[in-house]
Amino acid sequence: MPGLPVSRPCPVTNTPAFNTLPLAPAMQANLVELGYTSLTPIQAESLPAILAGQDVIAQAKTGSGKTAAFGIGLLQALNVRQFAVQALVLCPTRELADQVAKELRRLARCIDNTKILTLCGGIPMGPQLGSLEHGAHIIVGTPGRVLKHLQKKSLSLASLKTLVLDEADRMLDMGFHDSIVAVLQHAPAQRQTLLFSATYPEEIRALSKQFQRNPVTVTVEALHADTQIEQAFFEVDKKQKTQAVIALLQHYRPDSTVLFCNTKQDCANLAGQLRAAGFHAQALHGDLEQRERDQVLLQFANRSCPLLVATDVAARGLDIKDLAAVINVDIAFEPEVHIHRIGRTGRAGQQGLALTLCAPAEMHRANAIEDYLQQQAGNTEKLSWRDVPAAGEGIIPPPAMATLNIAGGKKDKLRPGDILGALTGDAGFTAAQIGKIDIFGTQAYVAVDYRIASSALSKLQAGKIKGRNFRVRLLD
Repeated sequence: MPGLPVSRPCPVTNTPAFNTLPLAPAMQANLVELGYTSLTPIQAESLPAILAGQDVIAQAKTGSGKTAAFGIGLLQALNVRQFAVQALVLCPTRELADQVAKELRRLARCIDNTKILTLCGGIPMGPQLGSLEHGAHIIVGTPGRVLKHLQKKSLSLASLKTLVLDEADRMLDMGFHDSIVAVLQHAPAQRQTLLFSATYPEEIRALSKQFQRNPVTVTVEALHADTQIEQAFFEVDKKQKTQAVIALLQHYRPDSTVLFCNTKQDCANLAGQLRAAGFHAQALHGDLEQRERDQVLLQFANRSCPLLVATDVAARGLDIKDLAAVINVDIAFEPEVHIHRIGRTGRAGQQGLALTLCAPAEMHRANAIEDYLQQQAGNTEKLSWRDVPAAGEGIIPPPAMATLNIAGGKKDKLRPGDILGALTGDAGFTAAQIGKIDIFGTQAYVAVDYRIASSALSKLQAGKIKGRNFRVRLLD
């Protein structure tokens, strides 16, 4: 590629409105309806280049508005009358792919007959093959599964206009490099390539150099305002970390917390120790089956499991709203990963809490984080070190919600209204006592107020949903 791209750091204030962009009137009206007014920094800097058809490499974390940035761009270039795959978005995990596809569908409401299809691993190929036979305009998927379809010739990229690598650094960390390269080799040379990454290591630069043409480089400030995230570090002996975690949870009492460990075994061990101590905690790591992973994430999202113990790889791609706290049980190996971890709390103007435990052997990592923060902020501010608070009185508040699993789903023509009606009708509960309802192919999940969980379980087991009996159980 000729020359290095010029970096264009994003301003953080006074970003323009969406109506200043050259978008179709229907898209402008839809954005207003969706509540999009001012562009985020990443959108303000990247969208003009994306709309002009240029390649872009953007350093931006989850929650920065990047999905709308590339989503609006690829939809603006879409020709719905050409029924072929014109855009492909590669994501590191099924969860992120589902989130991206959901947002693209919202953005595409103003474009009639837009077909968006997800292709992810962890689920059977059969239904995907059937969906592909009916065609699609936009594919969102994980690299391995997309490559399988390309190799089986059930997917063609011959008409591809826009290719997006979302969370590219995470895909490389998860071992997807060869799959990404193989997918890109199936794509036409004349295309737009958009690369989004929270960090900008050498591997990302190499990928960009190999597959992008004179990309515009956009960087969003990775640090977080002190008023947005309260950070504190605690020096503890490695063997005392579990007790320190319990003390922090009892002292700060966050509504929802992601706890990061560096290994799958430490994840599983800590989750087990927290459950033994009376906390509602679940582990999220690479050894889980896809269905187990889905259930863990669902319970965390619907507030029936307030503590999620995760590895960096397992947590990649998660976009968790209203996360009260992050606890780094083990310090991240790289300062940028630490910033990415704590950036999950304190979003959308909310106050966040980031607590980091540091064993003596990890002190060099804490020093590296301090150096990185000082370099980025251009000051000499030190990390805030505190003493671990005294253990609390042992009172562990229950989660706000509990999750009921119903052995029926979309294949049984179940809809959220059917489940809500069963609970608020003969069962006699109020709508305020019912939380998030998720329906999949053969399973459905409903969050109910923790205090009515047993009663709701009994009434659903004894009653009917949409005139039929379904097996119902309470998830642990």
